[in-house]
Amino acid sequence: MTSKAYLKERDFKRKNSKKLYTSIESGKFKGKKLLLPSLSTTRSTKSIVKACVFNVLRDILRDKIFIEVFGGSALMAAEALSNEALKAYAIELDYKAYHIALENAKNISSEIIALQGDSFKILPDLVCDLNKKELILYFDPPFNIRDGFDEIYERVYELIKNLNTSHIVYIIIEHYSLVKTPQNLGIFNLIKVKKFGSTSLSFYTI
Repeated sequence: MTSKAYLKERDFKRKNSKKLYTSIESGKFKGKKLLLPSLSTTRSTKSIVKACVFNVLRDILRDKIFIEVFGGSALMAAEALSNEALKAYAIELDYKAYHIALENAKNISSEIIALQGDSFKILPDLVCDLNKKELILYFDPPFNIRDGFDEIYERVYELIKNLNTSHIVYIIIEHYSLVKTPQNLGIFNLIKVKKFGSTSLSFYTI
């Protein structure tokens, strides 16, 4: 390898090994850094979307448990805990993102619980286990334009309909804006949709 090629390869590795960070944007942990996965691993929630979610939830989060489904690096879970959620969970299948979620939880609070595995399998049992507290669920599945995820939203809708819903008070789905979410998901009714370019939020409550 020539010295020029070596330097080019070295610079490429350095550039691609550089850690990505964001920070908690509101609440008692505002300003604390959070590690992000690589852009090829998961799609992190935009700041404007995050702000909208917690402007809506801020007054109702206290003493409730927040569950981030398809949780990536637990950004929304951390923001929820910062805004007075009693505890926050993040469920993530990808190992790299999960380990970043663990690191973020370690750096912020032991009340952030990262779980590795399939959200479709873990969430129903988790909801049943947490039946003593009111829950807020935040779904951020991969966009259905990604390969292999054509029916992801239909699967999410069925998952919600089949949950033990007695203590779920609020559900938010982050989704691709061209997707029209149902007016009803079991006992939950769509109350509003907020659009931010290619990303939208659908808010459901009883």
